[in-house]
Amino acid sequence: MSNKVVNLLKNKNYVVPEYLLKNYLNLGLNSNLLIIIIYLINLDMPIICDYKKISEDLNVTKNEILSAINELKEKGFIEIELKKNSSSRLEEYIILEPLYNKLFLFMIDKEEVKEDSNIYSTFEKELGRTLSPIEYELIAGWLDMNYKEEIILAALKEAVFNGVNNFRYIDRILFEWNKKGIDSIDKVDRNKKEFKKQKEEDIEVPDYDWLNDNE
Repeated sequence: MSNKVVNLLKNKNYVVPEYLLKNYLNLGLNSNLLIIIIYLINLDMPIICDYKKISEDLNVTKNEILSAINELKEKGFIEIELKKNSSSRLEEYIILEPLYNKLFLFMIDKEEVKEDSNIYSTFEKELGRTLSPIEYELIAGWLDMNYKEEIILAALKEAVFNGVNNFRYIDRILFEWNKKGIDSIDKVDRNKKEFKKQKEEDIEVPDYDWLNDNE
């Protein structure tokens, strides 16, 4: 008896895409819909929409399968197409292309957010507080204006160093740097050195003879 059970368990293994398994909740799927999708992606193509067979294979009612398939269709994960089979009879076929498109787009969006999120977290760390929605928009605006991330962060550090933690000051720094063509950290450093040198040269040393002060 035990050997039969073991052989039954070994009868078929289902392949589950790791990315789908890790992100199905973020995609708006629940565990029941996930099971249906896993079942579908492991079927041979083309996938005939045989509600009775699916319900038997997954040990759920036909109505539950009908409801789940309909929900997946409404959420844009699958499409149902009517096609003629080899007997020229119309049959419903499940198209999984929308699922893979959704996964692809979600993957791209997530990677972009991950890349962009570094600059926001750096701002919050440097300022010691959570950014407001307006401040998020300002940073996004700087990025849209093609300011390099390293330049924006350099302006942030310059503002923090000077004890000025408002975004208007940072925006002014970026504006002045852009006007001067400063678009790299090396140019930022050169600009600081030139400014410091100019400041030192502008300091006037009074022509006064302290040794012969008779007063």
